[in-house]
Amino acid sequence: MEAAFGPQSRLPEQLAKNIERIEALTQRLVGALSLRQPKAPGVEAPGADLFTTAANAWMKLLAEQPERIMGQQVSYWGETLRHFAEAQAAASRGTLTAPPDDGPSDSRFKNPLWQSHPFFNFIKRQYQINADAMRKAASDLDIGSMTDRRRVEWFTRQMIDMMAPTNFLATNPDALEKALATEGESLVKGLENLVRDIEQHGGEMLVSLADRDAFRVGESIGTAEGRVVARTKLYELIQYSPTTDQVHEIPLVIFPPWINKFYIMDLKPQNSLIRWIVDQGYTLFVVAWKNPDTSYGQTGMEDYVSAYLEVMDRVQDTTGQEKLNVVGYCIAGTTLALTLSLLKQRGDDRVNSATFFTTLTDFSDQGEFTAFLQEDFVSGIEQEAARTGVLSAQLMTRTFSFLRANDLIWGPAIRSYMLGEPPPAFDLLFWNGDGTNLPGRMAVQYLRGLCQQNAFARQGFPLFGLTLNLQDVTVPLCAIACETDHIAPARDSWRGVAQMGSQDRTFILSESGHIAGIINPPSKKKYGHYVSDHGFAEGFRQWRDAAVRHDGSWWPRWGEWLATRSGAKVDARTPEQGFGPAPGEYVHERA
Repeated sequence: MEAAFGPQSRLPEQLAKNIERIEALTQRLVGALSLRQPKAPGVEAPGADLFTTAANAWMKLLAEQPERIMGQQVSYWGETLRHFAEAQAAASRGTLTAPPDDGPSDSRFKNPLWQSHPFFNFIKRQYQINADAMRKAASDLDIGSMTDRRRVEWFTRQMIDMMAPTNFLATNPDALEKALATEGESLVKGLENLVRDIEQHGGEMLVSLADRDAFRVGESIGTAEGRVVARTKLYELIQYSPTTDQVHEIPLVIFPPWINKFYIMDLKPQNSLIRWIVDQGYTLFVVAWKNPDTSYGQTGMEDYVSAYLEVMDRVQDTTGQEKLNVVGYCIAGTTLALTLSLLKQRGDDRVNSATFFTTLTDFSDQGEFTAFLQEDFVSGIEQEAARTGVLSAQLMTRTFSFLRANDLIWGPAIRSYMLGEPPPAFDLLFWNGDGTNLPGRMAVQYLRGLCQQNAFARQGFPLFGLTLNLQDVTVPLCAIACETDHIAPARDSWRGVAQMGSQDRTFILSESGHIAGIINPPSKKKYGHYVSDHGFAEGFRQWRDAAVRHDGSWWPRWGEWLATRSGAKVDARTPEQGFGPAPGEYVHERA
């Protein structure tokens, strides 16, 4: 062998060592993958019904319009042959520079080699041709059900994203260049990152979006001063220390979502919504939810609504006030609306006003979650909940990540596993990776009753022997939605507010997405917001068309709205010793 190729064929010493390290890491990888526990089939892949629907639609199209199928194939063949012929002609002319690419910009192909190198340009262009053909084939299928059509198109996008040439070492110039420049060290580090992630997630391949050791909750983030004034099996209640001599007499309570940790509202002092609210002169209470384990399997929606009522009791007892203002964030806003309906039916008027952050209460349009809210997936979750007692944070993280696969799966995986880069020290992504489990029973109630059946907006959601209706939300309210929110789209948030019974309704549309649109401090002056006097008699499009954009954060506008509903000023209230300092104990529990 050496005689055939000569001494110069030997691998550089460092490269050879790195290959040996890769072999050792591969054995460790096999061990890490063996840790994976089997899950219900429904949460791993779509059920057979979807494949049958797609196959039947294709057969129907073939039988009724064979010329259309042939037209698709001929068009695809023609594009592919033309592409190959152009590449061959360029090669025969000795042209090294690929023809200009006038297609839409794609950040995955920003390396100049995708344009200048014939091989990479050929691969990129062929991928684009393949992707266009797959999208066209899916859109041409005769599928009567809009739900099935959305699912087919969604899974088609997933396949297209998964097969991008950037996801493979041999066709990723960034990864190849770095591997050569580092003599394979980048690939070794990438494999180490992969093994670490799989070991940390019990055999699941979930890419780490942020350095888990870069931040300490209560030390570098989540540092607003306060005390835990109550603790139960389900929550801790934090009262924050005042920063003003006087405060509004009516206290404010924030119910954060229990799908994430509450410190998204207190990452850093400069973008802390909690600090900003306290600085405006409010006695602020925030709920820190328990991260449930398998023993919480039978905890249901009624337990969370009871916790809302309990928190309200404690806040009233602590402050001596008959009224309070409340905020519900995301799923906690949905549950707040249920609680307000319950209070209405019981004749309890303690809530003076309610604010909803990125909240859905009408699920008639399931949007990008359509693929996940059908019977195969929900039944899979139900089986998992029955087996483990919880809907795991890992499963939810994976689900949400697939809504933005290139940004939250493939892009981070390339940087971590191919380029060997460490996860960034980014507080927002750190928080995003610090999810919580959901109690199994509550998760199924939410998915079945609220999402699938849309009971709260239709026939009513049964709880505590009553039928809770969206129209029973009659307190003065302010709702904030975000323009590019893919989790709680603005039009869907607006539709729920439009059905509420309140005569005093304010809707604010923030620029940006689900998180950045809410955590948007006035000091940044980055995203603006929209308000409209159009009312709720017509649809969201009419409201949006009549809306006026204002520069800067929506926080001050909401602050003005809240101040008029928060009573006179009284001496500031300092929290008692309670159960220790904020941010408490529950926030440190990792799923």
